[in-house]
Amino acid sequence: SQMSDIKRVFKYHGAEHKSIFCVEHGLELTVENVRKQSRFHPRCGTSFIFITLILSIIISSVINVLFPELRQTSLWLWIAVKLFMLPFIMSIGYECIRIAGKHDNVVTRILSAPGLFMQRITTKEPEDDIIEVGIAAIKAVIEPVTEESVAETAEDVAEEGSESVAEPQQD
Repeated sequence: SQMSDIKRVFKYHGAEHKSIFCVEHGLELTVENVRKQSRFHPRCGTSFIFITLILSIIISSVINVLFPELRQTSLWLWIAVKLFMLPFIMSIGYECIRIAGKHDNVVTRILSAPGLFMQRITTKEPEDDIIEVGIAAIKAVIEPVTEESVAETAEDVAEEGSESVAEPQQD
Protein backbone atom coordinates (compact mmCIF):
# COMPACT_ATOMS: atom_id res chain seq x y z
CA SER A 1 0.00 0.00 0.00
CA GLN A 2 3.04 2.29 0.01
CA MET A 3 3.58 2.11 -3.77
CA SER A 4 2.84 5.42 -5.49
CA ASP A 5 0.33 3.86 -7.91
CA ILE A 6 -1.58 2.21 -5.06
CA LYS A 7 -1.60 5.46 -3.06
CA ARG A 8 -3.12 7.14 -6.11
CA VAL A 9 -5.85 4.46 -6.28
CA PHE A 10 -6.57 5.10 -2.60
CA LYS A 11 -6.93 8.82 -3.38
CA TYR A 12 -9.50 7.99 -6.07
CA HIS A 13 -11.29 5.85 -3.49
CA GLY A 14 -11.30 8.82 -1.10
CA ALA A 15 -12.62 11.12 -3.86
CA GLU A 16 -15.43 8.66 -4.53
CA HIS A 17 -16.48 8.67 -0.86
CA LYS A 18 -16.28 12.46 -0.62
CA SER A 19 -18.35 12.88 -3.80
CA ILE A 20 -21.01 10.46 -2.55
CA PHE A 21 -21.21 12.32 0.77
CA CYS A 22 -21.64 15.58 -1.14
CA VAL A 23 -24.62 14.13 -3.06
CA GLU A 24 -26.11 12.62 0.11
CA HIS A 25 -25.94 16.00 1.86
CA GLY A 26 -27.70 17.67 -1.07
CA LEU A 27 -24.74 19.87 -1.96
CA GLU A 28 -23.70 20.89 -5.44
CA LEU A 29 -20.92 18.73 -6.83
CA THR A 30 -18.05 21.20 -6.83
CA VAL A 31 -14.43 20.65 -5.88
CA GLU A 32 -14.85 23.00 -2.87
CA ASN A 33 -17.94 21.16 -1.54
CA VAL A 34 -16.47 17.71 -2.15
CA ARG A 35 -13.16 18.65 -0.50
CA LYS A 36 -15.02 19.41 2.80
CA GLN A 37 -16.56 15.91 3.04
CA SER A 38 -15.18 12.90 4.92
CA ARG A 39 -13.29 10.18 3.09
CA PHE A 40 -14.67 7.56 5.52
CA HIS A 41 -18.05 6.19 4.40
CA PRO A 42 -20.11 3.68 6.42
CA ARG A 43 -21.42 1.85 3.33
CA CYS A 44 -18.03 1.29 1.71
CA GLY A 45 -17.26 -2.01 0.00
CA THR A 46 -14.23 -2.32 2.29
CA SER A 47 -16.59 -2.30 5.28
CA PHE A 48 -18.85 -4.82 3.56
CA ILE A 49 -15.96 -7.23 2.94
CA PHE A 50 -14.73 -6.87 6.52
CA ILE A 51 -18.19 -7.44 8.04
CA THR A 52 -18.81 -10.41 5.73
CA LEU A 53 -15.49 -11.96 6.77
CA ILE A 54 -16.26 -11.54 10.49
CA LEU A 55 -19.80 -12.93 10.03
CA SER A 56 -18.43 -15.90 8.09
CA ILE A 57 -16.00 -16.74 10.88
CA ILE A 58 -18.71 -16.42 13.56
CA ILE A 59 -21.37 -18.41 11.68
CA SER A 60 -18.91 -21.14 10.63
CA SER A 61 -17.73 -21.43 14.22
CA VAL A 62 -21.30 -21.73 15.52
CA ILE A 63 -22.13 -24.40 12.92
CA ASN A 64 -18.92 -26.24 13.80
CA VAL A 65 -19.82 -26.20 17.53
CA LEU A 66 -23.45 -27.24 16.95
CA PHE A 67 -22.62 -29.94 14.39
CA PRO A 68 -19.04 -31.14 15.03
CA GLU A 69 -19.59 -34.36 13.07
CA LEU A 70 -20.33 -32.28 9.94
CA ARG A 71 -16.73 -31.18 9.55
CA GLN A 72 -15.29 -34.50 10.70
CA THR A 73 -17.38 -36.55 8.24
CA SER A 74 -16.18 -35.10 4.96
CA LEU A 75 -14.20 -32.09 3.86
CA TRP A 76 -16.36 -31.84 0.73
CA LEU A 77 -19.55 -31.78 2.80
CA TRP A 78 -18.09 -28.99 4.97
CA ILE A 79 -17.14 -27.00 1.85
CA ALA A 80 -20.65 -27.51 0.41
CA VAL A 81 -22.26 -26.28 3.66
CA LYS A 82 -20.02 -23.20 3.70
CA LEU A 83 -20.82 -22.45 0.04
CA PHE A 84 -24.53 -22.90 0.77
CA MET A 85 -24.26 -20.43 3.69
CA LEU A 86 -22.38 -17.79 1.66
CA PRO A 87 -25.47 -16.02 0.20
CA PHE A 88 -27.03 -15.83 3.67
CA ILE A 89 -23.84 -14.49 5.24
CA MET A 90 -23.45 -11.89 2.48
CA SER A 91 -27.11 -10.89 2.83
CA ILE A 92 -26.66 -10.30 6.55
CA GLY A 93 -23.50 -8.28 5.83
CA TYR A 94 -25.35 -6.19 3.24
CA GLU A 95 -28.16 -5.45 5.68
CA CYS A 96 -25.64 -4.47 8.37
CA ILE A 97 -24.02 -1.99 5.97
CA ARG A 98 -27.42 -0.62 4.95
CA ILE A 99 -28.47 -0.12 8.57
CA ALA A 100 -25.14 1.53 9.40
CA GLY A 101 -25.68 3.97 6.52
CA LYS A 102 -29.21 4.90 7.59
CA HIS A 103 -28.81 5.21 11.36
CA ASP A 104 -26.28 6.84 13.63
CA ASN A 105 -26.29 5.29 17.10
CA VAL A 106 -24.00 3.32 19.39
CA VAL A 107 -24.79 -0.04 17.77
CA THR A 108 -24.18 1.19 14.21
CA ARG A 109 -20.99 2.97 15.26
CA ILE A 110 -19.69 -0.26 16.78
CA LEU A 111 -20.79 -2.19 13.68
CA SER A 112 -19.09 0.33 11.36
CA ALA A 113 -15.89 0.80 13.38
CA PRO A 114 -13.82 -2.07 11.89
CA GLY A 115 -14.67 -1.09 8.30
CA LEU A 116 -14.04 2.60 8.97
CA PHE A 117 -10.71 1.66 10.52
CA MET A 118 -9.81 -0.34 7.39
CA GLN A 119 -10.66 2.73 5.29
CA ARG A 120 -7.76 4.53 6.98
CA ILE A 121 -5.64 2.18 4.87
CA THR A 122 -7.75 2.01 1.68
CA THR A 123 -8.57 5.73 1.28
CA LYS A 124 -6.34 8.79 1.18
CA GLU A 125 -7.06 12.53 0.88
CA PRO A 126 -7.36 13.33 -2.84
CA GLU A 127 -5.97 16.34 -4.68
CA ASP A 128 -8.30 18.58 -6.67
CA ASP A 129 -7.65 16.86 -10.03
CA ILE A 130 -8.59 13.51 -8.49
CA ILE A 131 -11.69 15.08 -6.89
CA GLU A 132 -12.72 16.25 -10.38
CA VAL A 133 -12.54 12.65 -11.60
CA GLY A 134 -14.65 11.55 -8.61
CA ILE A 135 -17.24 14.23 -9.43
CA ALA A 136 -17.34 13.17 -13.10
CA ALA A 137 -17.81 9.52 -12.09
CA ILE A 138 -20.67 10.34 -9.71
CA LYS A 139 -22.34 12.58 -12.28
CA ALA A 140 -22.11 9.81 -14.88
CA VAL A 141 -23.90 7.48 -12.49
CA ILE A 142 -26.61 9.77 -11.10
CA GLU A 143 -27.55 11.79 -14.18
CA PRO A 144 -30.27 10.13 -16.23
CA VAL A 145 -29.23 8.80 -19.59
CA THR A 146 -31.33 10.25 -22.38
CA GLU A 147 -31.11 9.99 -26.13
CA GLU A 148 -29.97 13.62 -26.22
CA SER A 149 -27.13 13.03 -23.74
CA VAL A 150 -25.97 9.99 -25.70
CA ALA A 151 -26.07 11.99 -28.93
CA GLU A 152 -24.15 14.88 -27.32
CA THR A 153 -21.50 12.49 -26.01
CA ALA A 154 -21.17 10.87 -29.44
CA GLU A 155 -20.80 14.32 -31.06
CA ASP A 156 -18.15 15.32 -28.51
CA VAL A 157 -16.19 12.13 -29.15
CA ALA A 158 -16.47 12.63 -32.92
CA GLU A 159 -15.26 16.24 -32.62
CA GLU A 160 -12.32 15.24 -30.41
CA GLY A 161 -11.43 12.47 -32.84
CA SER A 162 -11.50 14.73 -35.86
CA GLU A 163 -9.32 17.33 -34.12
CA SER A 164 -6.68 14.75 -33.24
CA VAL A 165 -6.51 13.23 -36.71
CA ALA A 166 -4.59 15.31 -39.24
CA GLU A 167 -6.26 15.81 -42.58
CA PRO A 168 -4.26 14.49 -45.54
CA GLN A 169 -2.86 17.29 -47.62
CA GLN A 170 -3.54 17.50 -51.31
CA ASP A 171 -0.74 18.57 -53.67
